[in-house]
Amino acid sequence: MALGGAGVVALATFGALQLRSDDNAGSDASPSVTRATTTTTQTAPPATLPPLVAPYSQAITDENRKPGTAAWRLTHDGAAHDIEGYLSATSAQRGETVDLYATTVSPSFTIEAYRMGWYQGLGARLVWTSAPVPGKVQAPATLISATNTYEAHWDKSTSIVITDQWPVGSYLLKLVGASGVQRWVPLTVRDDASTAAYAIVDSVTSWQAYNRWGGCSLYDCHGGGHGDRAKVVSFDRPYDAADGSADFAGNELPLIMRAEERGLDVTYMTSLDVHQRPLLLQKHKAMLSLGHDEYWSKSMVDGAQAARDAGVNLAFFGANAIYRQVRFEPSAIAADRHMVNYRSTADPIRAVDPSQTTVSFRESPVNRPEARLIGEQYQCNPVRADMIVSAAGSWIWAGTGLTDGQHLEIGVGSEYDQYIHGQGGPDNVEIVAHSPVNCRGHAGFSDATYYTAPSGAGVFASGTNYWVSKLMPPDFPQTAYNQKVVDATMNVLVGFGIGPSGVAHPSVPNWRSLPGTGR
Repeated sequence: MALGGAGVVALATFGALQLRSDDNAGSDASPSVTRATTTTTQTAPPATLPPLVAPYSQAITDENRKPGTAAWRLTHDGAAHDIEGYLSATSAQRGETVDLYATTVSPSFTIEAYRMGWYQGLGARLVWTSAPVPGKVQAPATLISATNTYEAHWDKSTSIVITDQWPVGSYLLKLVGASGVQRWVPLTVRDDASTAAYAIVDSVTSWQAYNRWGGCSLYDCHGGGHGDRAKVVSFDRPYDAADGSADFAGNELPLIMRAEERGLDVTYMTSLDVHQRPLLLQKHKAMLSLGHDEYWSKSMVDGAQAARDAGVNLAFFGANAIYRQVRFEPSAIAADRHMVNYRSTADPIRAVDPSQTTVSFRESPVNRPEARLIGEQYQCNPVRADMIVSAAGSWIWAGTGLTDGQHLEIGVGSEYDQYIHGQGGPDNVEIVAHSPVNCRGHAGFSDATYYTAPSGAGVFASGTNYWVSKLMPPDFPQTAYNQKVVDATMNVLVGFGIGPSGVAHPSVPNWRSLPGTGR
């Protein structure tokens, strides 16, 4: 996201969790638009396409028939630092061990591990509960002043073995103090050998970019005396937002619940996993990027592009994806625990490898506008407007009953992407929703787009952060549920899960017939 703030879209209240709209202005208030003449037209021959198979999983169906619970929700926050923690890794495979670092005013606490999914619409299943762990008030945050980096240099509280009883999935670990205080710690359980149809990517890099715990995020510092922002942020600290869950509960969980409700053949990984092992994406039919996926490394983009060119479909269910380039350095705990984003050519890596300079991807010396992969790219924030259908005959809207010009209430916000020819995107873009907006005095359009690559892969982009919020079950508090968006999402998922979507659904470019596209 180009503006300062927590990067959390207004979605829902989960017990004690309140997710709020980020409408705060920051240093990037003006939209950054770089016009480029390059396109994503591929000269390489099409890749060999994998066979088309149904994207459903009996294992996921059976898992979600197990008893669910709403007890994953928090009921007692306590004060800001009464209990909180972080893990030694953002993800782990079964058979591995992760270390928990926690602080609490309680004499002891327990850990409840909830796998997130559908589970009768309750959202989670309790998989494991720890024995009581001794509580301890740990040291305050440590500042690395050269880069305004805050991290927690804490003693390990306990180790957690990820046994075979932990199915692959996205988890919230609920820390429960003996005094009743509670916080979440997110964890992804992955399987690097998986060939599931869908790879759902938890966007931990973007969660960390907005994390203000200790004093500074990549956007600002609070508490005074430490400059305007961090140049490096650390995974060795809790998430301060949403009671420790960062952007997960609001920007990711609704889509996860819907995918598992339908029994889709899903597996899970984090954005750090994509950075470290980008070839994993080519084991799947589709990569799913969720509601706010802004911070990517060169390795991540290279991996996603290679996957698309090998026939893997890409879905971006948010806006402002692939906007900031980051790179990684080790912390005292492990490799890739410090995330670097200078946001300028002052980044020391420029002298060694200019292509990894941590500017916005569209900026020099990287010169890699995100539209080349997504099909469209970020324009401005904040907006709040209806989504307006512009290609009702598209397979994406099949069965919804929508017609051209029909409105989907408050479908656009708070950030938006737009297709403008000449910004680097492909020529064969089909704009399925084209919604007028006005952002900071700048008129534009939020577009939901679809294009097909020469490999046969399809790329869908919702063009709005609010898309995922519409998937929230209607009985959740303050839900933004919209059944037509749920139906369209299922069209995309099923179409993407059976193989390269361009085989059955080649994109039908229509941008030349719409205003504001630079035609």
